[in-house]
Parts: sequence; C-alpha cells; structure tokens
Amino acid sequence: MSNINFVPDDYVQSNESRRANLMCLILFSVVMAALGGSFVTIKIRQRACGAQESIVNARMTKMEESIKQFEDLQSRRQEMMRTALTTAELLEPIPRSVLLASLTNTLPPGVSLIKLGLMQKQDKSRGQSAGAPKPKYQTAQNKSAAASEAKTSEEEAVEIHMDIEGIAPSDLQVAAYIEHLSRSILVEDVDLVESKEKKIEDTAFRQFKLTAMLNKSIHLTKEDIDEIRLKAEHTMHQF
Repeated sequence: MSNINFVPDDYVQSNESRRANLMCLILFSVVMAALGGSFVTIKIRQRACGAQESIVNARMTKMEESIKQFEDLQSRRQEMMRTALTTAELLEPIPRSVLLASLTNTLPPGVSLIKLGLMQKQDKSRGQSAGAPKPKYQTAQNKSAAASEAKTSEEEAVEIHMDIEGIAPSDLQVAAYIEHLSRSILVEDVDLVESKEKKIEDTAFRQFKLTAMLNKSIHLTKEDIDEIRLKAEHTMHQF
C-alpha cells in the first residue's frame, strides 16, 4: 500500500527555503562574528604596537638628549682644557723642567738638591699701589698710564715663590750656591732660611733651606732653553 502525503508541495518548499535561509543566516552570523573578532584583535595589536612605538620613541628621545648632553660636556671639557693650557702658559712662562735644570746647573761640587717647591702668589704690591688714594689732578694726569696698565698680562701680576732644600758638605758650598743663584737670570731674591747639621752614615753634612722668587721679566728663547737643558744633562753625567 503506497503512502499518501497530504502536505501541500508549496508548504514543503516554503519550509525548505526557511531552513536554507536560517542556515545562511547562521553562517553569515558566524562569518561576521569571526570578522568582528579579527578586527578587534587587529585593533588591540595595533594599540599594543602603538604603545610600544611610543615607548621606543620616548627612549630614543632620551638617548638623543643624553648624547647631546655628552657632546656638550665634551665640548666644554675641551674648552676648559684649552683655557687651562692657556692659563698655565700665562702663569708659567718658564717650564718647570727648565727651571729645575737651571737650579741644577748652578750646584757647586758636592751639593745636592732634596726638594723643590713652587707656589704661585698674587702680587700684593700691585693691589696696594692701585688701591691707594690719589688726588684728583693726579688721577686726571694718569689716565693714559692707567689705560696702559690695564693691558698688562696676567703673568706679571703673579709671583712664583720657590722653596729649595738640599745638602752640602759645608756652609761654604751653601754660600757658593746662594751666590750662583743670585747671579742667575731666572731667580731673584734668594734668601737663606735654615742651615743645620745632618749626619748620613756617620758623615756630617749641612742641610739647608732657601727661598727665592722667579724673575717675572725674563723670557727665554728656544735656544736658551736648549742650552740650559744641555748643561743640566752634562751636570747630571758629572754626578
């Protein structure tokens, strides 16, 4: 016996179309949800990359500032070194090695140096003479002189004092050394501070201390410096 379907064909077709539409709608929702999720994920990653980029940019900016500060410090250091060298040349017109060589050249036989101290001091006589009150007519007459004194170099306003210590066989050699220093063109105002007996391995010596001042008006040429150093080497070979 055959089955008889009493459902109209239109109703069956409409049900099938509804099911197909529902499946399409479900698939469309799934695809849209996947696209929405992908879009959100991409946006989150973009924000994370943007945050990282801003952090990297901030670090790069700080590094650039640090590099600029380091370059500024290097340039300031170079300027300070140039200024220090220029000041040293102004305050020390005669190299200390040349001064030591000159002091060695004038040593009498048997005399040796133990210690040499150099100290820079401001010339007080200049300040006192400049600060002394003057009458008005003298001030008017000395305007040109004051202008020329303002151009005086810094080295003339600084005195270099020396403390010299050494040993000698007797006071005769000490007196001879003082005489030699007094005749030197580099040294002036040589004074004896102390001379006392000292024994070294049962041998009596005279330990002396002298004070002197470097001649500010002297300016040595390269030939003078070479000659002083040559004499110092010859003196050292004799010892």
